[in-house]
Amino acid sequence: MAEKLEQIALADLGIDPAAGQALGEARERFEVALPGIKHMRDGLIHFEQDNKRVAALVTVICLALLVFCLIERQARRALGGEQKMQGLYPGNQVIRLTGRMILYHLSGMRLRVGSATDPPAIGISQGVQLHLLDLLGLEPTHPRWPETGTIR
Repeated sequence: MAEKLEQIALADLGIDPAAGQALGEARERFEVALPGIKHMRDGLIHFEQDNKRVAALVTVICLALLVFCLIERQARRALGGEQKMQGLYPGNQVIRLTGRMILYHLSGMRLRVGSATDPPAIGISQGVQLHLLDLLGLEPTHPRWPETGTIR
């Protein structure tokens, strides 16, 4: 769909069809280099008709990027000057910490929902998860909300 609109726009502007073909070839190389980008681009086509939707989508993407960067920054500051950590890759290589690695390792954690008598709990399956939570200043065993024991 996007390619068809692009071809129509280029024809309306009087641009040589060879330029359109070169753009198509460049797009194919780009899609090979970044698998999955085509699905994202095709999904964005649905937002072309409403500017408020586009603005909201950009806002959500920017907020997610901000959270991603803040997580990475906090972990690197906690590691100190070297900013490298062991245990993220097989073989215990010491490597520089990235936000993607942090979120990858934390994605395996599971939250057990609590009830009135049983507090929620975080299931940690790897030691590196506990170390990452410690670097981020989070304490999984002590929730931030007080336990009251009363039902309201």
